[in-house]
Amino acid sequence: MERASRTAFVLGGGGVLGAHEVGMLRALDESGIRPDLVVGTSIGALNGVLVAADPGAAVDRLSRMWSDEAVREALGSGVWGRLLRLARSGTHLHSAGPLRTMLEELLPVATFEELAVPFQCVAASIEKAMAHWFSEGPLVPAVLASSAAPGLLPPVRIGDRHYYDGGLVHSIPVGRAVELGATTVYVLHVGRIERDLAPPRRPWEVGLVAFEIARRHRFFEEMSALPDEVVVHVLPAGGPPKKAGVDLSQVRYRRTGGMAAYIEGAYQASLRYLKEQA
Repeated sequence: MERASRTAFVLGGGGVLGAHEVGMLRALDESGIRPDLVVGTSIGALNGVLVAADPGAAVDRLSRMWSDEAVREALGSGVWGRLLRLARSGTHLHSAGPLRTMLEELLPVATFEELAVPFQCVAASIEKAMAHWFSEGPLVPAVLASSAAPGLLPPVRIGDRHYYDGGLVHSIPVGRAVELGATTVYVLHVGRIERDLAPPRRPWEVGLVAFEIARRHRFFEEMSALPDEVVVHVLPAGGPPKKAGVDLSQVRYRRTGGMAAYIEGAYQASLRYLKEQA
């Protein structure tokens, strides 16, 4: 028996590079492609929840959210403020307060049940050391949990559990969308999977390469195991050709200039791709 056609948007993690996903969403919107389901992790949860709340207004809201100034405000204080917070907390550089405030201001609804489109996001449960999927209840705590990058933001407590960034357990959760009945999947990502890795050459690259292997492994594994009837479109991030190597954006996350260029490059590349597929 064939499954009913269901289109899913899957939004992956990637910190400030999440601006690429806004360009992809703009291309999808202009191509008349709307989701029946949205699945997100990390920064993709933050982008995705706005899509699920109001698909028609999402691109405008996200463009405002991803302006250079808005991103700087969400990342909070200067270097001395960050060092002071780290000294006091022992675990993180930033407060989650500015990000919480931004979400509360941008979201037109407060709970999963009020969303226009079904949405799920994932976080890493610290106590259980496993993925936890959020699909009901208050939205803001769930999205903050999915976006809580270790070392940058504090773990988020929900009930009697604490959660870290969903990218630790699912970098691009295609498999979850298929489990939930998706037959056509559009993968929105930040461009890293378009760049081959290379062996590390410097001490600080060792951890970055190891983490990147781990974050990509599950995505590629899930892609290779998809049912034949599921169609997946991995949208291009655009920009100059990606050379093999280590993406240092993980450690340069406060370089928030140029968000508009990320958005435009992904928009143009994704729009070309979608026209070719039409």
